[in-house]
Amino acid sequence: MTAKTDAHAESTGRRTLLSSVTSFFLYVFERITPDPYIFAIGLTILTALLAAIFAPKGSADVILTGWYTGLFSILAFAFQMVLVLVTGYALSNSRPVKKFLGRLAGIATTPKRAVVVILITVMVTSFINWGCGLVVAGLLAREIAKRIRIDFGWLVAAAYSGWMIWASGLSSSIALAQATPGSALNIVQKITGKVLPLSETVFAPFNLVPVLLLVVLVPILYCAIQPAESDTVTADSARLIAEDQVRPVVADELPTLARRLEKAWLLNLIIVVAGIAALGIGWAKTGFALDINSVIFLFFIAGLLLHWTPIAYVEAVNSAARVTGPLILQYPLYGGIMGVMTATGLADVISKAFVAFSSAHTLPFWNFVASMMISLFIPSGGGHWAVQGPFTVPAAAQLNVSQAATAMAVAMGEQVTNMIQPFWALPVLAIAGISMRRVMGFTVMSFFVGAIVFGMALLFLV
Repeated sequence: MTAKTDAHAESTGRRTLLSSVTSFFLYVFERITPDPYIFAIGLTILTALLAAIFAPKGSADVILTGWYTGLFSILAFAFQMVLVLVTGYALSNSRPVKKFLGRLAGIATTPKRAVVVILITVMVTSFINWGCGLVVAGLLAREIAKRIRIDFGWLVAAAYSGWMIWASGLSSSIALAQATPGSALNIVQKITGKVLPLSETVFAPFNLVPVLLLVVLVPILYCAIQPAESDTVTADSARLIAEDQVRPVVADELPTLARRLEKAWLLNLIIVVAGIAALGIGWAKTGFALDINSVIFLFFIAGLLLHWTPIAYVEAVNSAARVTGPLILQYPLYGGIMGVMTATGLADVISKAFVAFSSAHTLPFWNFVASMMISLFIPSGGGHWAVQGPFTVPAAAQLNVSQAATAMAVAMGEQVTNMIQPFWALPVLAIAGISMRRVMGFTVMSFFVGAIVFGMALLFLV
């Protein structure tokens, strides 16, 4: 039986209750949910209205000033995300990486095998580093869609769902900040004087157990909600192949000095050696750690090395830059939303409301629920913790609750809500080349599973 026949056989059959529920959400998202840019505008208006009604500083001038300030305060982060996308995409277009992704995609000979492969790959990558996880999710989805007939929205949703454990991993901004003495975001140390090592946060049972459960449950979920053959919407594999073809550099019969410099591999090698040396010196002083800047830089120098000549890398970057539009357009709007939330004190109101009725046993859980609500408006781990942390850390100290569990509850709420908040999905959607509507109809199911698993862990393992 061929791979295409296997794929067809997998996707035929009667609908289950779970697949029917998924079909309902697909219907809702595809017909009601607008473009992510419109979603961001709507969320901006909703935030302003909520701030005006409930926030202690909800006057029009504070709302507008906070919004305007936030629009531009996120620009550095927005550009970092653009660079993650461009350098990661350009790296993927090098021959060695293409070959590796091709081999990995070659394992996925049927749709169900494809979602299992992509979920496990993205989960492992995201646990190590969130930036790598986002890039791998989009790139591997494209490679698989070139090879087999598969519902592309379902595949990309599975890839993005693998990212749901990033804040429980080694690059968790909240966990790393609490483990770093003197960090501006180490609120636990500022209030209690204690530094939380990763052994108490990332490697604690209340964190690792739900992560391992999701590694098993999410692939089972996606196999169960596979669209029927009649509902399958495939990718245009010819388009994906054409887009990933970097324009070849044409050899000149009489090369000029400029052309010789463009093909001078020594120039790339100089930057690569200097880059490795710079990273080595930095890590020798501070210890090995991957943050967003080092991930971008590693993608950059690896891309230079694997493309070998400067002009080949330029062509790869030019090809990658076409997918950055949604990020450039929408991230400033989310910066404005964050600005309104913090300037007016609306996030404080939400956080305090949940802390007020929490007990020593339920504080981490309700902190998790509050985090999910705040994450709709502030979809940034570090920025989110800066708002919620100052209220939850003193509450945990007063109730004698684990500070590690309280902090990680915020991280868990952040990563689960990402499944229904398009902010972090934008890079994956841009790389894959698909709209949010089809993908979010599936990821809402990931949200429910993640919310239950992490919520139960915080209730029974803390």
